Amino acid sequence: MPGSVRDRLLRGAGGALASATLLLPAVLTAPAAARPAADPAPPGPATALQRDFAAAADRYGVPRGVLLAVAYLQSRWDTHGGAPSVTGGYGPMHLTDARTALAGATAPQAPHDAVGTEDARGDDARPPKPDPAARRTARTPVLPRKLPARLRTLERAAELSGLPAERLRTSPADNLRGGAALLAAAQRELGHPASPDPADWYGAVARFSGAGDPATARAYANDVYEVLRAGERRVNDAGQLVVLAAEPGVRPATGASAGPEPDPPGGRLPDCPPTVGCAWLPAPYEEFGDGDYGNHDKADRPAAPPVEYIVIHDTEATWETTLKLVQDPTYVSWHYSLRSSDGHIAQHVPVKDVAWHAGNWYVNATSIGLEHEAFLIAPDAWYTEAMYRASARLVRHLAHRYRVPLDRQHILGHDNVPGPTPAAVPGMHTDPGPYWDWAHYFALLGRPFTATAGPRAAQVTIRPDYDLNRPLYTGCAAPGDVCPPHGSGAVRLRTAPDPDAPLVRDAGLRPDGGASTTGVNDTGARASTGQRYAVAERRGDWTAIWYLGQRAWFHNPRSAPVAVGARGWLVTPAEGRAEIPVYGRAYPEAAAYPPEVPAQPLTPLPYTLPAGQRYATSGRTPGVYYYAPSFDTAGHRVVRGQETYFRIQFGHRIAFVRASDVRVLYGG
Repeated sequence: MPGSVRDRLLRGAGGALASATLLLPAVLTAPAAARPAADPAPPGPATALQRDFAAAADRYGVPRGVLLAVAYLQSRWDTHGGAPSVTGGYGPMHLTDARTALAGATAPQAPHDAVGTEDARGDDARPPKPDPAARRTARTPVLPRKLPARLRTLERAAELSGLPAERLRTSPADNLRGGAALLAAAQRELGHPASPDPADWYGAVARFSGAGDPATARAYANDVYEVLRAGERRVNDAGQLVVLAAEPGVRPATGASAGPEPDPPGGRLPDCPPTVGCAWLPAPYEEFGDGDYGNHDKADRPAAPPVEYIVIHDTEATWETTLKLVQDPTYVSWHYSLRSSDGHIAQHVPVKDVAWHAGNWYVNATSIGLEHEAFLIAPDAWYTEAMYRASARLVRHLAHRYRVPLDRQHILGHDNVPGPTPAAVPGMHTDPGPYWDWAHYFALLGRPFTATAGPRAAQVTIRPDYDLNRPLYTGCAAPGDVCPPHGSGAVRLRTAPDPDAPLVRDAGLRPDGGASTTGVNDTGARASTGQRYAVAERRGDWTAIWYLGQRAWFHNPRSAPVAVGARGWLVTPAEGRAEIPVYGRAYPEAAAYPPEVPAQPLTPLPYTLPAGQRYATSGRTPGVYYYAPSFDTAGHRVVRGQETYFRIQFGHRIAFVRASDVRVLYGG
């Protein structure tokens, strides 16, 4: 979204689009008596934050394990230096105070979907449409006088605990007390005593989520109890070790915690797993004049065309604004939106239909798009664990149903989608950006990135420690300004094994030959967690990979490696070929098109793959084109060719090479 953080919050807080919130209880008489010391003590020395958890839990009679598990789902115990989340949440308990977050916001550089020129449909066979960015400003909602309850839980925590709001925002210890007060209030409102048994707190945990529907509240509570049963151990962003001892025997009564399910609007059930809270909120399929229509295309997937990718986006808008935009027929579309505060999911487009979200028509036609409530250029406008977990459950469900492999050439960030043509490359979007934690996400997917070969293998998988890996980024608040230090899943690539060497160049991103930068939206010299590359050379603590037709070096010391050995299939130019073209889409050959469908050109991207270089591939993909230029579906066609392609990790984005141009090798 264009504009400042203040503008974004003004837009996001307007409108009453969400269903009625499960309100927290109104009254708490006094803190409960100190609870019996029945909780298992964490092993090893207790840090200050660990002691603060114990003190807050004991003061309000909340089992320590419950408070720790709720805070883990809110923040993974991070404090974020007092900076608010995307929904105006503060501290390890994510107590929300959106109005204060709005008032204290600074004006950052315009985010990625304001500076990009990407056509979300990505189909150059269609006539150009009006720029949707120009239409957004006119529809900016007005800030309501009263924010939804889920955006002002810090206010309630202050009333219940007697602690000043400023201390709840800035002091982790007081933030924990405020969160414990809210949990105790929810327990009392339900008519339950402050029991020392964690199993008795399920309903209070569900209410604490602030979810607007029973299914999301239950999904949130189920996640909290999953964390409690498994236990967790983590050093947070303030360097403090926090331990939650596993309590595998906890089995809460979950039957009647949140009331009956509402009937879905229009009687349609969303395509979601039963373990998440999910609603059907349809995007419009409407004509609105001059041959234009929106905001997606009808299809018959996965039969025609197939589903091969799931694309992870961030919204660059708050939840309420996101829902307004996707219900606008003149805007673009995506299949699912995920809310940061509690992981609630809304489905907008049936998976069988093609949404306009990725900027590449080939990828759009073969992918499912998920938007997550967040802002790329605000590293501390953090993603909650609740959203990560709901997203992972949804992706596992979709990947199983549509047979999408769980790897980084099929589970893409929007920033991994290639430009379809040379002209489109500079304007492609860059979300979810370097602050999305791919390692944690794939661990939740059940596919953690681990070494599959030795440390001197012919391939590597990028795998830095997210919390400790803090490369310098610029441009979060203003062009050139240094972003706040923050964990990142990306490593920076240089032209030589030297920290002062220039960054590698991206000829497509900068056709004028300009240098790559440290900008938070600059993907020209970046490799991301989970991406696999062929090793070109090693020198001491430095590793070179083949990247965009060149050697790209990153610091990879044995004492603190940022990549692990990998094995798998590679492609290299066929014998006798000095170089081969690289494509941003896998379209059929011209002879495959019937007379009624205009043949789409096989336009190479402004890169080549030279002889002697090798690139990781996740396999072969057929040439396919979905012809859907009009609202009337009678003329829609799926064109399949004889030409097949290999999908490769070419730079930060994937790309395609023709099978007839390469030979395939196995390396490990």
